Amino acid sequence: MKSYGGIFALLLALTLPIFASGSQERQLERLAGGMLMVGFFGTEAGPKSEICRQIRRYGLGGVILFDRNPVDPKRPKNIVDPVQLRRLTRQLRACSPDGKLLIAVDQEGGVVQRLKRKYGFYGRFPRAAEIAEAGESAAKRSFAKMARELAQEGIDYDLAPVVDLALNPRNRVIVGWGRSYGKSAQRVTRYGALFIEAMHREGIVTALKHFPGHGSSLGDTHKGFVDVTQRWRPVELEPYRRLIRRGLADSVMVAHVFNRRLDPDYPASLSARTVSGLLRGRLGYRGVVITDDLQMGAITRRYSLARSIELAIEAGDDLLLFGNQLDPRHIESPQTLVRLIVKLVREGKIDRRRLEASAARLRRLKEKIR
Repeated sequence: MKSYGGIFALLLALTLPIFASGSQERQLERLAGGMLMVGFFGTEAGPKSEICRQIRRYGLGGVILFDRNPVDPKRPKNIVDPVQLRRLTRQLRACSPDGKLLIAVDQEGGVVQRLKRKYGFYGRFPRAAEIAEAGESAAKRSFAKMARELAQEGIDYDLAPVVDLALNPRNRVIVGWGRSYGKSAQRVTRYGALFIEAMHREGIVTALKHFPGHGSSLGDTHKGFVDVTQRWRPVELEPYRRLIRRGLADSVMVAHVFNRRLDPDYPASLSARTVSGLLRGRLGYRGVVITDDLQMGAITRRYSLARSIELAIEAGDDLLLFGNQLDPRHIESPQTLVRLIVKLVREGKIDRRRLEASAARLRRLKEKIR
């Protein structure tokens, strides 16, 4: 018996480090996966689907849904009609280990609304500029209707409202499309707050965008480098400052705009000076920071995938958005992204404690969802 006991002890001593190592690797993978919000192709997400397996394996932080399919315009990407969308969101949530997967859409109203009338949704929500002109009572009715529809479809994260100031009339992507509530920080704050409060009543969390301000820009970060140094004004921070003080900032989406006055080296989304210094430091924000889509031209034309991830995490971003929507030639799988993050941690380029801090902030965000 003693000899068997000695053999068992030896085997245990040899195998425990292997199990421990494997467990640590899985924990690190899940920390990495929790920082990802990804777009995927499919109108179903059954237990055997690829996206469901990835959610289960890596504990993905969230998914983002789109109607338009960039690969085949004749087929939907994720959204067909209300019945299908409700089924899809139920399936996605069932894949999540904690049942708290963030299921996001861009639903602002006007040009940017994924739940369109042609698919059987309401689909007639006005642009932000029109809402502000119509007044607060009309805004409350519109926002309440939008929130109810999102909740009915199982959406729990709306990547809105836009709180950019309409400072540059030549700006096409924000001002030209009517996505701003106006030039005044007070007005933008007021309507942004009404939007958020309507979403909160339905258990939906929101994202203020596009920090530190996109309304003074000339270019489009979807397409390439956008420098706002000469046009950006400090007043563009006011809606964020005021909404943070009121406790209404569930999350903040940081833009890819470059502003030499804030950081001479990196665009806002990859800038520790902007995210950790300005947003978390000067403005006192303690919640989740989500990047704008890291597949936009402003990032992909200047940084490798690994470098953009490294900079984003070290900057202080908590949720890295990869919509897999902008360029059909570059579809990034969750597995690829997780492995890159793990590799960067192993190489000492990212501190594991950054991942743990993001995980804690994301847990607090998810606690707001019902």
